[in-house]
Amino acid sequence: MPSSAEVRTTPPQAASGAPELVKGLGLTSATTLVMGSMIGSGIFIVSAEIAREVNSPALLIGAWLVTGFMTIVGALSYGELAAMMPKAGGQYVYLRESLGSLWGFLYGWTLFLVIQTGTVAAVGVAFGKFLGHFFPSVSATHWLIGPFHVGVAQPFGIALGGMDMGLNTQNLAGIIIVVFLTWLNVFGIKTGAAVQNVFTIAKVSALAALVLAGIFVARNAHAAAANYGNFWRLNLPHSAGGADAAGNLLGPFVGVLTILAVAQVGSLFSADAWNNVTFTAGEVKDPRRNLPLSLAIGTGVVILLYIAANFIYLAHLPFDGNPAATDVVARGIKYAASDRVGTAVLQQMFGSSGAGLMAIAILISTFGCCNGLILSGARVYYAMARDRLFFQKIATTNRFRVPAAALVAQGIWTALLALPRTVTINAATHEVTYGNVYNQLLEYIVSADLLFYVLMIAALMVLRHKRPTAERPYRTWGYPFVPIISILLAGLLMVDLAFLAPATSGIGMLIVLTGVPVYFLWRRLAVA
Repeated sequence: MPSSAEVRTTPPQAASGAPELVKGLGLTSATTLVMGSMIGSGIFIVSAEIAREVNSPALLIGAWLVTGFMTIVGALSYGELAAMMPKAGGQYVYLRESLGSLWGFLYGWTLFLVIQTGTVAAVGVAFGKFLGHFFPSVSATHWLIGPFHVGVAQPFGIALGGMDMGLNTQNLAGIIIVVFLTWLNVFGIKTGAAVQNVFTIAKVSALAALVLAGIFVARNAHAAAANYGNFWRLNLPHSAGGADAAGNLLGPFVGVLTILAVAQVGSLFSADAWNNVTFTAGEVKDPRRNLPLSLAIGTGVVILLYIAANFIYLAHLPFDGNPAATDVVARGIKYAASDRVGTAVLQQMFGSSGAGLMAIAILISTFGCCNGLILSGARVYYAMARDRLFFQKIATTNRFRVPAAALVAQGIWTALLALPRTVTINAATHEVTYGNVYNQLLEYIVSADLLFYVLMIAALMVLRHKRPTAERPYRTWGYPFVPIISILLAGLLMVDLAFLAPATSGIGMLIVLTGVPVYFLWRRLAVA
């Protein structure tokens, strides 16, 4: 079997000595890429679902604190790896060099199949959803082609399907955004970076404005008193709480950990994609300095804003509420209409104009997020193709020195993922919700994403052992204790999810494992 070195042959265009990628990202652009890829629409929505799961104001904040800890520790670990190996591909390269090319490929394969492309599809459709606030004809129910309903199948007792296939104006808006930004990024890294800078500054300012408005605009005294007066309440679901046989507090302690693990699904993915800047490492100026700095600054600022936003939610809306109510305050955080907590808070502050302000903020946020994800994701597939582990056309660059073929391939698959629409009906409120099929895939891939997180931290430790004398311009703070704590925490979340949702966790791992035969096929073709 060929070694990884034999597989990583140099494409013909690299042999000429011409630079494959242009170093066009400075510290500002790298930092805005970190922040812009993280902030989508999740922070304005997922707190409602987290609140229903944890049933405690303190645990709502706790869920975001756990996410913040894992994100910042991950960023610090990435900083060492990125400064050590500033190459296009990021985590793909780190896993390849530490654990072997198979693990690097499985990460890149899953990124292309679901994680990156699916996230872009979901964020793009979210753009269409909020565009409908200003243009009612943009709607999930305004079908242009179809819908063609796909019924529910239950192989091995696992429900799959239950979706409408076709083209409606909402997912068409998302697809148009994906196509436009893909086309825009074909014209060079500086073009994509300029768009990212403008929209990231705009949406970070919008999120900061929400926090500042929440501090200085009259708060809901009744909601704040109810939430902070009973902040530390512990009212876990029966299946998660209670004492053990000895009557001690082990049961509630385990219950808290279990509920926090489930709650991480929303918060982790709202804070995900901070690692995307490392995918573009080959295009960052002075990467040994700027990559660690951009990761630390970007994740730190966003996590601080996320936690502050949730405190603002608690100051303006009651934690509990009535799902049948029509008033935003009466519905509370738990039952905000369509889970739009951010919109409900602005409506409480500014009346009916609040919904429009939030829609504008989310349009800016989702547009910038899509751009960052599209720009960076293509670099991973480009790196894989240069290792002869993906289609060879994707290993090429255009006259602007960007991987245009990788951008196009990513855009096509993303557009396909945006087409299916799931349909769910809330039993309590009878509200019909239309979602991207990726929302189903997201549940499946959470455990796999945590697995790659653990492997990335492990890569740091493996390379410390394998290459002790390698140049490390930056070293991870608190090594090895902080990375070990992070691995244990992520491992605990994986175990919890495996016990609580074995079917969905299993499917997630199966999605990853589909890459194994593909990997060996491409290795075979590489030496044919």
